[in-house]
Amino acid sequence: MPVEEVPHEKPTAFVGSARKKHTFDCVRRFLNSLVSVGDVDYEIVTLSDYNLETCRSCCVCFEKGEEFCLSREDDRDVLIEKMMTSDGVVFASPTYSFQVSAIMKRFLDRLGFVIHRPCFFGKTFTSIVVQGIYGGPRVVEYLDFLGDSLGFNVVTGRCVTALEPVSEKDQRKIDGILAAHSRRFHDGMSGPPYCVPTLSHVMQLSMARTKVRLMLNESYRDYRYYRDKRSFEADYFYPARLNPLKKAAEHLFDYTASRSARNESDLRTATFREDN
Repeated sequence: MPVEEVPHEKPTAFVGSARKKHTFDCVRRFLNSLVSVGDVDYEIVTLSDYNLETCRSCCVCFEKGEEFCLSREDDRDVLIEKMMTSDGVVFASPTYSFQVSAIMKRFLDRLGFVIHRPCFFGKTFTSIVVQGIYGGPRVVEYLDFLGDSLGFNVVTGRCVTALEPVSEKDQRKIDGILAAHSRRFHDGMSGPPYCVPTLSHVMQLSMARTKVRLMLNESYRDYRYYRDKRSFEADYFYPARLNPLKKAAEHLFDYTASRSARNESDLRTATFREDN
């Protein structure tokens, strides 16, 4: 009889540090711990090894599509393809001036259109932030919020403190944090791919789709995205049944977004008349 292949997870970690030191080492320890939990085939992507242009804020990706981006000749699409072919994604960054590193922020800015048109549903996400003294937990919140906005199932990230030199005691503490985090991340990748939408998710979809429907048209990529996914009518981006409370909230969010869109339209009309 043929031997049945055991499925394995393919996580990819994107490291926003130019040097392969504390943040890279934490990611490596996290992924090695992940291997000890289950059948895992991982990749570490050091963002500084790739060419990433700075977002020019032209908004072409929102309106016409990301393929028309003025900076499309860089490695953005290579990195997105790595995310698309992964079961799990990790964003890892040191804290620079109480935020993510510059190379990580550049990468995140180049994913702006995905926030408008989330596409990573069914994939698991987490973050690892390495701080010197403080500020890391807020960066974890930021990265996890971004992961949620991109469509991932988010496993709450972790912050570790790595003061130089790292003592043996501190290293054991870091290893314990990363080992526990790897188990939670593995459970996330092994769990159901599509979670029941939270009330916050319902609100995000309702507010976005209603404004897109009322303020844009077929010429905009954002409009066609919602049209093609039937998200103008569906309860969520993927098949999901909402309970009566969330269903009622969905109608309320649609109504609120509708009023907001009309008010914005009236304001634009009034401003245009004044200018002319």
